[in-house]
Amino acid sequence: MSTFETVITLFLFVLLLAFVWILTEFSALKKQIDEHKNADSDTLRLRLQAYERITLLTERIALQNLLSRQNNPGLSCRQMQMSLIDAIKQEYDYNMSQQIYVSPEVWRAVNNLKEQNIYIINQLAATLPPQASGMDLNKHIIDYLINNSNASLHNIVLEAINYEAKKIM
Repeated sequence: MSTFETVITLFLFVLLLAFVWILTEFSALKKQIDEHKNADSDTLRLRLQAYERITLLTERIALQNLLSRQNNPGLSCRQMQMSLIDAIKQEYDYNMSQQIYVSPEVWRAVNNLKEQNIYIINQLAATLPPQASGMDLNKHIIDYLINNSNASLHNIVLEAINYEAKKIM
């Protein structure tokens, strides 16, 4: 074998090694991209589930829905007030971990809804006489909601959640 043939053989061998190395790197890069896509898919799924749970939280702490679930005619006004507030706080606490998956604006909106509902319950309970029943408080809240249809943040919060969820889809 001549020197020229040896150089050509060596060149072809180096070229073959370079080609194999490039294919290996390309394959590793493709695998990395696929894993990143799967991670993005998992993150998207978690975020959408969080928006679903936040929507459910918003619905569950809406005053009209809360009243239908916490309907206990034997309670006094004060007991009903505490029952409603405890239910709101429990729902909120149960879903608190979802804040890491939703935007800060959505979480603030949900927090404001919680605080507003507690405030409304406390303010309306304070206007009733000490001997008032829980049903009196419920009626007072319902009247308030009927007469002040724009007073609750419920629909605004739902719209914000839907808007944010659609942005990530």
